[in-house]
Amino acid sequence: MQMPYELLLGWRYTRAGRATRRNGFISFISGVSMLGIALGVAALIVVLSVMNGFQKEVRDRMLGVLSHIEVFDDGGQALQDLSGTIATIERHPEVLGAAPFVAAQGLLARGEDMKGVMLRGIDPAQEPKVTDLARDLADTTLPRLVPGEFGILLGLDLARGLGVGVGDSVTLMAPSGQVTPAGVVPRVRQMTVVGTFSSGHYEYDSALAMLHMDDAARIFRLEGPTGVRVKIRDQQDARAVALELAGQLPPGMYVTDWTRQNRNWFAAVQLEKRMMFIILTLIVAVAAFNLVSTLVMTVTDKRADIAILRTLGASPRSIMGIFMVQGATVGVVGTGLGLLLGLAIAFNIDTIVPALESLVGAKFLPQDIYLINRMPSDPQRGDILPIAVISLILAFVATIYPSWRASRVNPAEALRYE
Repeated sequence: MQMPYELLLGWRYTRAGRATRRNGFISFISGVSMLGIALGVAALIVVLSVMNGFQKEVRDRMLGVLSHIEVFDDGGQALQDLSGTIATIERHPEVLGAAPFVAAQGLLARGEDMKGVMLRGIDPAQEPKVTDLARDLADTTLPRLVPGEFGILLGLDLARGLGVGVGDSVTLMAPSGQVTPAGVVPRVRQMTVVGTFSSGHYEYDSALAMLHMDDAARIFRLEGPTGVRVKIRDQQDARAVALELAGQLPPGMYVTDWTRQNRNWFAAVQLEKRMMFIILTLIVAVAAFNLVSTLVMTVTDKRADIAILRTLGASPRSIMGIFMVQGATVGVVGTGLGLLLGLAIAFNIDTIVPALESLVGAKFLPQDIYLINRMPSDPQRGDILPIAVISLILAFVATIYPSWRASRVNPAEALRYE
């Protein structure tokens, strides 16, 4: 099958610099435009993939410590009907497990060092059903939490901050104290460190402490657990399942899910992702509209060729098609190269970043600031396809005006001085 001459001429004009020195500069500008589109597309893919990976990594590490859904008493007191509440929760078809817990805050002291901590009283036998962290510790440190012995598990960074290890004693101070003739005295209890844990999330490793549920109830003078932690089949359905459980549980119960507990953080990440997409799309737009100058110079240089084609019977539409093919070729090749480069970097960023860190001697992701210590990446089709489509559309739009101007060239005027 014979190819349309518009395609052949458009491709020839794109490669003109290889054949003649006269058009070398125009070909160079075409190459720069192509490179700019490729780099813009690659930058968009890499940045959005890293942001997706960062969000997924932090979310997964959060959910390794947090449960999908939590049920509390509205007044913050111990649940009145714990067994009935758990039975109602477990009857839901999406629920995989439920475990009671006590949530509180306190101060841990060791010598002159003092840290504010989130205290979680758990049942070591049931907690592995609702969190990945407890499941990983089920056969190692969780059995050391024996009721009545007042043992405590500390996050690894929290233990380092206090300078304690397994077997050391720490002082736990409850916020509500005892009323004495001398005034309100905080309740103090000596706790023995029976182990440490590392969730990979600095916020929890530096501020979370776990103890047995019965010990927590005694320290904080509660009659029992203050809530129930729930794990479901699909974490993305947490909000819908929470609403259904709220309708099934008796009045006076407060049901929340992980999306509400961390709503501000995820909303900020989504906003930042949208802004980065808009900003980096401008890079692609600038590179795409460089095609305008390339095609304008090409049209000026090829006025004689246009006039000859017109005298041979080429229609204005065909002339316009020739130069649109040239611009579209640059856009398609640039977008294709950008996709290949961006995906190559995105899928290998876990090896590229450590190499750069060792080369420059700097740490790009300090764990105490960014919550994670490695550069994650998660390329998603929903991001890559719009990037490719937008790049192609911008390149196509940039070719319209110069191509239209080429179709309006008057053959007699163009050949007058030839």
